[in-house]
Amino acid sequence: MLEIKTLLELDQDGLLEVLSGYTSQERYAVTLSETDAITTFQLSLEQLPRPYVKDFRAEFSDQDFERYHVIVREGLSLSAWQGDQMVGVGIAGAEEWNRTLWIWEFHIHPAFHGLGIGRWLMNALADMGRSAGMRTMRVETQNTNVPAIRFYRSVGFHLEGIDVSLYSNDDLTSGEVALFLKRRLD
Repeated sequence: MLEIKTLLELDQDGLLEVLSGYTSQERYAVTLSETDAITTFQLSLEQLPRPYVKDFRAEFSDQDFERYHVIVREGLSLSAWQGDQMVGVGIAGAEEWNRTLWIWEFHIHPAFHGLGIGRWLMNALADMGRSAGMRTMRVETQNTNVPAIRFYRSVGFHLEGIDVSLYSNDDLTSGEVALFLKRRLD
């Protein structure tokens, strides 16, 4: 039986099992044109010559775990469980100044993709955010994570920001650009 629970403590091994990564056959190529009169960003969906594979566990540090441990203590994070196994996680914290629920991590265990758990967990986060007085939810993902972008759009998120230097000073040329999507709650 699937159950959603408030997440108040983190188990690093359990988190790393869910926090696997992604593979994408496509990406949104990001171009920037900037003049004194007009600045434009363009995102164009393109097929990749070979799949883009990202393993979040390879980049996850003890410092990340400690930061998330503090965030979950706010009481706005949720997890999905199948018996004793965590199969989904939504680590979220409040930005009080603009009433935004920042979703720092959102993952479903790969063995449980396509079962509706992500939609259920995201809607539960939205309900929790509304109850906490939040007006929006915000997520960040990469232009290379087309499966996540499609999922976020399917649950009501819209692209509202692009950061071309969040990961490095050459994000535009390296091919991995940060996209910010938001979902309104009120």
